[in-house]
Amino acid sequence: MVSSSLLSLSATLSRLHFVPKLSLPPALGSVRRPARHHQRPARLSSSSSWRPPPPPSGPDSGSSVSRGGTASAAGDDLVVLGIETSCDDTAAAVVRGDGRILSQVVSSQADLLVLYGGVAPKMAEAAHAEAIDPVVDKALSEANLTARDLSAVAVTIGPGLSLCLRVGVRKARSIAGLFSKPIVGVHHMEAHALVARLVQQDLQFPFLALLISGGHNLLILAQSLGQYVQLGTTIDDAIGEAYDKTAKWLGLDMRRSGGPAIEQLALEGDAESVKFSTPMKQHKDCNFSYAGLKTQVRLAIESRKINAQIPISSATTQDRSDRADIAASFQRVAVLHLEERCERAIDWAMEMEPSLKYLVVSGGVASNKYVRSQLDQVVKRKSLELVCPPASLCTDNGVMIAWTGIEHFRMGRFDPPPLADEPDDAMYDLRPRWPLGEEHVKGRSEARSLRTARMHPSLTSIIQESLQKQS
Repeated sequence: MVSSSLLSLSATLSRLHFVPKLSLPPALGSVRRPARHHQRPARLSSSSSWRPPPPPSGPDSGSSVSRGGTASAAGDDLVVLGIETSCDDTAAAVVRGDGRILSQVVSSQADLLVLYGGVAPKMAEAAHAEAIDPVVDKALSEANLTARDLSAVAVTIGPGLSLCLRVGVRKARSIAGLFSKPIVGVHHMEAHALVARLVQQDLQFPFLALLISGGHNLLILAQSLGQYVQLGTTIDDAIGEAYDKTAKWLGLDMRRSGGPAIEQLALEGDAESVKFSTPMKQHKDCNFSYAGLKTQVRLAIESRKINAQIPISSATTQDRSDRADIAASFQRVAVLHLEERCERAIDWAMEMEPSLKYLVVSGGVASNKYVRSQLDQVVKRKSLELVCPPASLCTDNGVMIAWTGIEHFRMGRFDPPPLADEPDDAMYDLRPRWPLGEEHVKGRSEARSLRTARMHPSLTSIIQESLQKQS
């Protein structure tokens, strides 16, 4: 069991006052009991089983949704608990339907990341299991609420690490079952995109989103509620993975993850000193690749005989200068790759949606100020507006899960309360590899297609199928 000393709970964020927008959320997964129990599984919605409630009627009977996402204020009194355990942070938050963040709590696994040089799934699962109860309890306490006061519970069901996802889903179902609350399954990457609609009142569909983190590089066109077109994704490593590996090889302090460490050291370096090649220059699409850049960085470090066992704090002046130059040069090229892909994606998106006005940039790497400044130049050249959530809402958090749950709930996409006596060994339909949108024809990659065999159908395809069955 991971030591309880690893549990550090962040201070509750100040309450924010924003006007919410609506979204068409995904169907939930299912839960299955092992066959030996011979019991009927709890009913959960899916593309085949979900049925929406009858549409509201009358002037005061609910919110209405347009393609632009404009909605009435109905549902502002909703209170949703969001739980996030998809990777290496245990997070929970309580959010109201009017956009107020009542609480936000995060337990970091930074010490484990340093110890293992990255995410170790079994250790991460153990840390989640130890942290989940105090994190959720603190989120409710900071909101001055009990579970009985909730309208629903929202939880990440994918994509992510199965062992980690299971911890959050088990906790969410336990609360929902015990207090007879509806439960909403959330797509982790959709939540990263939709949280921007919590913080920016006039963000309407269609919009383009770049979602960048340790495990994901994703360019999507959000055409309308629940309808996403995938313009590009990574064919190997994500940008966050490249930042983490570079930081580790340079002997940097990984307790805040590699991104902030590289960003800080890069300020001391010459970004033109090491001539790294920009990835995939010959590929005129919107996909990403960082494996080759990682190799270039490793060779540059070896050629300068930098010893990662010597921490940056103990490096000589020349050694520190060499490391700073590599950090700055790496960051310049890594972000240049983002810039080039985003420029092309904007062109593609404008062909499909000429009214496009926004580029949303979210995910952990979107906290990087250099990334934001460079992409801001891109959107200005294209006469668009850059929308970035605050840094605390870019990294994995419970607010984005709760807010996406609110949007789902308003559209009638939620599951009834699960049974209160579900067995400990219940098998959940987790979705570790779960595409967000349907792939754009220009964005298909043969290299990546070999890895799609075990993917769950995309969120967009599930929604489309359910809508077709309703008509």
